[in-house]
Amino acid sequence: MIRLAILISNSGTGTNLQAIIDAIENKTLKARIVTVISDKKDAYGLTRAGTHHIPTAICLAKEQLLPLLQAHKPDYVCLTGWKLIIPNDVLTIYSQRILNIHPGLIPDTIQGIVKNPDGTEALWNKGKFTDTAIQNFLTAKATYAGSTVHFLSNEFDFGPVLGRCFEKIQPNDTAETLYARLKKKENHMYVQTLKKLCNT
Repeated sequence: MIRLAILISNSGTGTNLQAIIDAIENKTLKARIVTVISDKKDAYGLTRAGTHHIPTAICLAKEQLLPLLQAHKPDYVCLTGWKLIIPNDVLTIYSQRILNIHPGLIPDTIQGIVKNPDGTEALWNKGKFTDTAIQNFLTAKATYAGSTVHFLSNEFDFGPVLGRCFEKIQPNDTAETLYARLKKKENHMYVQTLKKLCNT
């Protein structure tokens, strides 16, 4: 059974975590969450984990992360809103095993471009956190918003792409309405990506 460590924060409500839990419980994802680690004590995801009897831990300093992970021996580490910088030793030991979700369309190469479904150039939103990134789709008058699941690398907001999703921007969208729709696609994409990795 594939072992997952889920890294969360207080920036969201833990919907990606819940989507992964649901997929495991309905047996469509062949994996087990061995720990949920939060970089904030008030993350709602901790409540979600507790409801499902999943071990949790608090990691307030990046230096604490590697010992916490090594204690649980995960096959994959899934970032879902995690805010602390991932130290180089963790990146090295878990190379090609740390999944991240980014609120933008990451290209396959540093100089690359992702195209939206209508052929327009997609926004990478490199260096932007969720709230700023979602607003940027609207400010830039993009035709689509989107998110990417990728393996974390030493290059900020870049790494081998595992999945992308797109959401058409509507004329009356606000950041809240747009992200509410995109979030559902993110949840689905994260689970589908894990299925490809874990169900083989």
